[in-house]
This record gives sequence, structure tokens and C-alpha cells, in this order.
Amino acid sequence: MFKNPFSFEGRIRRTEYGLSFIIFVVARVIITFIAAAMSTNSYDNSGAVGIAFIFSIPLLWLLWAQGAKRCHDVGNSGWWQLIPFYALWLLFQDGQPGSNQYGDNPKGIQAIGGQTFQGGQNTASTGSGYQGGYTGGHNSPNTNYSATENPAKTDGYKDGDLYK
Repeated sequence: MFKNPFSFEGRIRRTEYGLSFIIFVVARVIITFIAAAMSTNSYDNSGAVGIAFIFSIPLLWLLWAQGAKRCHDVGNSGWWQLIPFYALWLLFQDGQPGSNQYGDNPKGIQAIGGQTFQGGQNTASTGSGYQGGYTGGHNSPNTNYSATENPAKTDGYKDGDLYK
């Protein structure tokens, strides 16, 4: 997390984007309070405003860079973050599975044959069950269910299945 936070290239997850936004807000409030405390003359506080602006530049750069990477994660250009309230939408929208033109998925989810899986789960297209030598669990081809285990279940799910 937070690899190259000032770079505009690549993709980031919602968590990193949300934490970046919180860091921006907290740091901006601290800078504002420090600048207000430095202002001794209530009629001429241009020095304090100038100092607050100078210290806010790296924060804005961080926010824009992280926003651009989050836009990349959903498959859009970084310029989309200029749309009003788009930053709020980025907090809730899930990123594109697999790679896109901006890089690999930061969650590590791969798209193979129209199916997506993470860490070897749900690999029905490869027929190998779980990767890494694990052969048990739900939706594994090595799990032996019989049709008579629970005849009362008519929804197509077997006992122990989390998803189909």
C-alpha cells in the first residue's frame, strides 16, 4: 500500500484511495490551524495564507495522483476526477477485474476465460480446483457430493457451498 503515492501511473484499491483522502483532510486541517496561529495581526494574514498554500501543494499533488490512479482502476482517465462528486463515487465503485490499459489489478484478481478468480478460487475453467496444492473446500472438483446427501435442498446448492 502507498507505493509511489505521488505518481499518476498505475491503479490503487478503494482502501488506499480512502486513506489518502483522510490523510489529506487531516493534514489540511492541521496546516490551517497552524497558519491561523501564526497570524498575529487579524488585518494582515497574507503571510499565514501563503505558508498554508505552500504546504498544501504536496497534499493536493498526493490527492490528485491517488485520484488518477483510482480512476485508472475503474477504467477511466485520471481527468474524470474533475467531475463533481466523482471522487465520492470512486470510494464505492469496484475496480475492473484483471488487467486494463493502466496496469494489473491491485487486488490480484485475474480474468481467465470470462471468469474471475482471486488466489486460485473458482477455477472451473482450468479444472484444477484450488491452486497451491489445496484440494478441499467449497466448489472444488475434489469434493465428493452425492445427489442424495440432502434431498430437501432444491435450490441447486449443496451443503457447505458458499457460492456457485
